[in-house]
Amino acid sequence: MLITGFPAGMLACNCYVLALRQGADAIVVDPGQRAMGPLRQILDDNRLTPAAVLLTHGHIDHMWSAQKVADTYGCPTFIHPADRHMLADPIKGFGRGFLGGLARSAVGAMFREPRQVLELDRDGDKIELGGITVAVDHTPGHTQGSVVFRVEQGTEPVAFTGDTLFRSSVGRTDLPGGSGRDLMESLVTKLLVLDDDTLVLPGHGERSTIGIERHTNPFLEGLTP
Repeated sequence: MLITGFPAGMLACNCYVLALRQGADAIVVDPGQRAMGPLRQILDDNRLTPAAVLLTHGHIDHMWSAQKVADTYGCPTFIHPADRHMLADPIKGFGRGFLGGLARSAVGAMFREPRQVLELDRDGDKIELGGITVAVDHTPGHTQGSVVFRVEQGTEPVAFTGDTLFRSSVGRTDLPGGSGRDLMESLVTKLLVLDDDTLVLPGHGERSTIGIERHTNPFLEGLTP
């Protein structure tokens, strides 16, 4: 399986591309700010055609280019319904006090929903995209609609953890929709139950594994599934 990625935009959100092989359909995860250029290069170099855009949650740094990517390539965007409102109004993810009224209006005018939006409303559901089976785990805490995408096909198990789990850290919970209690429950019931060799591809920063995080992440100390 082909899995590659790059940090996009000022907040360096990791955008990932996965496909069974060169010349196949591809899945794009979290296309952030200014993602279109490097994404197109990866797609062209590997002769890939996007079959879907998957969003781990609705924050602006993860969905900035979702509408452009999805509508350019004519593919659907998948997001949990609890975070869907941020596609057209990303400031809701930060609270109304985050920007002044004029700035909010300017930012709001830049965004609209992709033409095809499909909601990830069933925890534990599996979706088939480009010959790849993707398991969807609802992991509220960072946002109400945060999800983790898992793939176990042709490679070691992989979890795209968004802003739920990072290398040596976890997602913040002080933004609208955040909950420390929910985040801890998500970590315990959805991530710490995974095998140690599961590759963690987070929304920011370096990759890791569940085993490394289980034994070295200070935020997971004392947590057991």
